[in-house]
Amino acid sequence: MTADRTKKTHEIPTSAGAVLITMGVVYGDIGTSPMYVMKSIVAGNGGLGGVSDELILGALSLVIWTITLLTTMKYVVVAMQADNHGEGGIFSLYSLVKHFGKWLIFPAMIGGAALLADGVMTPAVTVTTAIEGLRSISSMRELLGDGQNKIIFITITIIALLFLVQRAGTSSIGRAFGPVMAVWFLFLAAAGLGNIGGNVAVLKAFNPVYAVKILTSPANDAGIMILGSVFLATTGAEALYSDMGHVGKNNIFLSWPFVKICLIINYLGQGAWLMACKSNEALAAIPDMNPFFQMLPEGVRPFAVFLGAAAAIIASQALISGSFTLVSEASRLDLMPHMQITYPSQRKGQIYIPLVNQVLWFACTGVVLLFQTSAHMEAAYGLAITLTMLMTTVLLFLYLRKVKKLAVVPFLFLFFFGGLEGSFFISSLSKFSHGGYVALFMALILFGIMVVWHEGTGIESSQAVLLPLRKYLPQLEKLKNDSSQELLADNLVFITKDSDKNKLDRDILYSIFDKKPKRANAYWFVGITVTDEPYTREYSVDSMGTNYMFRVQLRLGFRENQRVNVYLRQIVDEMVKSGELPSQKRRYSIYEPGVVGTFKFCMIRKLLVPESDIGPFKRTAISLKYAIRHFAGTPDRWYGLENSSLIIEYVPLFIQMKPVSHLTRV
Repeated sequence: MTADRTKKTHEIPTSAGAVLITMGVVYGDIGTSPMYVMKSIVAGNGGLGGVSDELILGALSLVIWTITLLTTMKYVVVAMQADNHGEGGIFSLYSLVKHFGKWLIFPAMIGGAALLADGVMTPAVTVTTAIEGLRSISSMRELLGDGQNKIIFITITIIALLFLVQRAGTSSIGRAFGPVMAVWFLFLAAAGLGNIGGNVAVLKAFNPVYAVKILTSPANDAGIMILGSVFLATTGAEALYSDMGHVGKNNIFLSWPFVKICLIINYLGQGAWLMACKSNEALAAIPDMNPFFQMLPEGVRPFAVFLGAAAAIIASQALISGSFTLVSEASRLDLMPHMQITYPSQRKGQIYIPLVNQVLWFACTGVVLLFQTSAHMEAAYGLAITLTMLMTTVLLFLYLRKVKKLAVVPFLFLFFFGGLEGSFFISSLSKFSHGGYVALFMALILFGIMVVWHEGTGIESSQAVLLPLRKYLPQLEKLKNDSSQELLADNLVFITKDSDKNKLDRDILYSIFDKKPKRANAYWFVGITVTDEPYTREYSVDSMGTNYMFRVQLRLGFRENQRVNVYLRQIVDEMVKSGELPSQKRRYSIYEPGVVGTFKFCMIRKLLVPESDIGPFKRTAISLKYAIRHFAGTPDRWYGLENSSLIIEYVPLFIQMKPVSHLTRV
């Protein structure tokens, strides 16, 4: 398939329906931010009794211009131009610039790890905030009481149900996401307008002067650290970029103005309400007072809580699905172990990784139990994602400089957005002791896994011993025709990582000839190249003039699954029909006679032995990689071989062997 045909096949059309779906897929995280941003700002200044008109206008101005500069300018206008055949996100961006320096792998790993950590925090903070909104209803406050146990129970139950449905896929649920989020954004706008009318002075917040002044104003007790709360308004921007491949660039362009307007109107409405009620002692006495719910009439609040909970679930679902995609891409870039991936629906981007789902479920539940209240979670939220944004800025600088060949613009971009995000990062560091360490700790663990896997894979590759394949063709032919040896299968398949098609890993040839002679009618050595394009599906075959030995090279996009058994069966069928391979009719089968015979797959697993003479760093990297590999499961599921006839053989990783002491005969 040509690149043009591939691009056309996977192009996402622009339509009103697609725009509606985009609202449900892309904007869940940023769309729920009004439920906790102003609440966090007010709490950071001592509560409702500690706010002033100056603080409110300054905070609103910061929120408006943060959304405008970071979300709109950096991500919607600039970052979305850096698409990899329609795909976005930090790993897709890395694929575009990785040839310009080996060091670029580190910003990609840091950004990816921090984004995954954010994926753990989002379901916990959004669902908890929405459920806490029940307390704004008088009857529910009496039922729930002042304690947090019932809130925690409801939150954990919702999170459990959310992760349980992942196995079945969310394509049917996903069709309802768009309309629900459209209603949610219209509700945000309506709620905001209902309060702006009472105090139009709040519109002064569009003036950026108020944003600059409040950072050093005595009216702001938090000082520059207020940016840590303001930043929560744009945490979904990175997810917006990552989800570009799910919905299409144009659909985001068309939907974002509507979403942004609704968000800003709601923030202005909360500001107007705060300006009107800042002296209300009864409201100030409410624990964890949330302006989002309190500004609504009592009769509307139940609907707001219900709709907010639905939006929180959608936001969580988007982050969970995004985490699956992120891990899948990292695996294909050899930054994380290969894990079982299933495709529960035909919808583009719909994948399910059981191990990731379980880890996320455990981590989200742990976050809820650890922090208990949304206020505590907000204190920890946002720190990790600032790192992702900073790393994206670095990679975008390289993209603008090296790919787009721009001279001045990349440096202006790096200076402005690097400085802006650096300010947010420094401000968010104030959250470290209040729970931010949890998100950073999770990001550090994930980064460590990526480093270990990347370094370990590099060490393994450097120690591979390759032998000339043509030299061993006579032995292969002799073994194929040796009737004294048991026929193992019609097709014996090895998965290789050799880039040179004329050479083969010594361990594979050792397995065929020395360990136990493996007789087959055809020997297949399959290599897999992961392309920088997302949806490549190509293959080539080199038989070296034989009809019993075949070097197959699969070229698969980084978003394509690697089910070798399916691809190889197609290749064998095509080659038998073309006459390149003798027919493989089975003597016994419950199916109609075909031309494809039996398959036996053999996988070689390397082991580090005590006699290996390597330094402590390399030994640690390899040992940790193998420990991670053991936890992640065998790669047979990754290659689609879990139901195939499979042999797994273990061989030592010969890096350099220590001198062996000779025995003395007595």
